[in-house]
Amino acid sequence: MSDFLVIGESVADIVRAPGRADVPHPGGSPANVAYGLARLGHDATLLTQLGDDAMGGLIRAHLESAGVRLTDDGQRGVRTPTAVVSLDGDGKASYAFDIAWTLRPVALAGPPPAHVHLGSIAAVAHPGADAALALVEELREHATVSYDPNVRPALMGERAEALRQVERCVAAADVVKASDEDLSWLYPDEPEASVAARWLAAGPSLVLATRGAAGAVAYTRTHTVAAPAGRATVVDTVGAGDSFMSATLHTLRALAPDRAGLAALDRAGLATVLHWATVAAALTVSRAGANPPTAAELAATPASVSRGPEGRMITGG
Repeated sequence: MSDFLVIGESVADIVRAPGRADVPHPGGSPANVAYGLARLGHDATLLTQLGDDAMGGLIRAHLESAGVRLTDDGQRGVRTPTAVVSLDGDGKASYAFDIAWTLRPVALAGPPPAHVHLGSIAAVAHPGADAALALVEELREHATVSYDPNVRPALMGERAEALRQVERCVAAADVVKASDEDLSWLYPDEPEASVAARWLAAGPSLVLATRGAAGAVAYTRTHTVAAPAGRATVVDTVGAGDSFMSATLHTLRALAPDRAGLAALDRAGLATVLHWATVAAALTVSRAGANPPTAAELAATPASVSRGPEGRMITGG
């Protein structure tokens, strides 16, 4: 088994912008995270569902080109999920989905991964969500766990039930990342810091809140650290949060690869995590589609942008 196991959907994003022809891009939040980890030099496996169709072939070739290993639950005859991604004049994306997630219980061969990431639709869409979360709970005995709710209101169903499922996933995780839009939908009347405290009390050691152009904040039980967004000319925002997530996991692999390390993260460590995650997100929004950076691209950014606190440079697997 790989160092990283990512569980979740792969989606063909059909990007639609004013005055341009539709362009299909491989996507899906968990698939983007797996792709980003592989581009950053990590051994990554994606447990997903893909159809035997043109869009499935597009996604499969894309993921395998970066070195992502693909696995599934043995079902055949599934269809590849799609999403029409409409971009406004500022490059901000909205989504219309055609997705089914029917993952069945699966036994993985080989030794357990060092880290498991669960996210997005696969964590809340039934019937597959229960199998996905059960596998996470089984593997967390040996692996650290991250979770990104990546809220899609059109697919979440009734808010109270969706929130219960999200909070189950939060309780199973060591690291949770959510956007300001995610938090506004899940907890419309609660401040971000209050939600972070609630989630930290449920079990995670680290909660990351992203705020788009306003940057990001890292919360632990002892520290709160904020960082500005990376500088970029925005082409579109597709995959920015997923790039932030993969860069976060990449950095934590070097700084805090186990639960003890996560619990001991200090302010400098948190600032380093936020720095590399925001730089990766900035590189992603500067080009079309979910196109996260490689480790070489991160290392090649100007020193004033690419250096973390105390000059620490995080590269490699």
